Amino acid sequence: MEEGINGILLAPTPDAWVEAAAARWRELLNDHAQCEKKAASTALALMFTYPEDRRLGTALSRLAREELRHFEQVQKLMAALEVPFERQRPGRYASGLRAALRTADPGRKLDLLLTGALIEARSCERFRLLAPRLPAEVGGFYAQLAHSEARHYEQYLDLAQKTAAPKWRERLRVLAGHEARLATAPDGQLRFHSGPPAHLPDPVQ
Repeated sequence: MEEGINGILLAPTPDAWVEAAAARWRELLNDHAQCEKKAASTALALMFTYPEDRRLGTALSRLAREELRHFEQVQKLMAALEVPFERQRPGRYASGLRAALRTADPGRKLDLLLTGALIEARSCERFRLLAPRLPAEVGGFYAQLAHSEARHYEQYLDLAQKTAAPKWRERLRVLAGHEARLATAPDGQLRFHSGPPAHLPDPVQ
């Protein structure tokens, strides 16, 4: 299913985020690595929550393996570039999206799938924005990842459509509104899925 990013995201990433991320790409790699782990764990959690859904289990098993490969690739890149791996406090993006989810099924399953699609779509958009602005080694890697994230959000949307056709589009628009506000509002932290930074110290060289 081909929706296109403009059919998923209700607001583009602000230029201020792109400028900050391009200048601070080394520290962003640390958050990126953790995002890949979270993406794998989200897919696995859905498989355990809905074991009776064989289509979902097959699709997300493959997705989780790919996300873990991406995590390994980011770690390898960080080591080559001497970027340290550091613990981080959780950003507000994921928790803000979770707060908008319904708490009971069948609505919760649809919301989880649509939220997965939105996160992957935002990742795809930001990889595309950053790729031409970063050093060749990182930029080329991000350009490749953009293709993977495009497949991932399409997989989540396909699963959502099969879960709740034809109601998924209406619900997607509601959740996309929450996602757009989180991705565009000023943020005190720079994260791969944060809004534009409000106030940040100078980047570490």
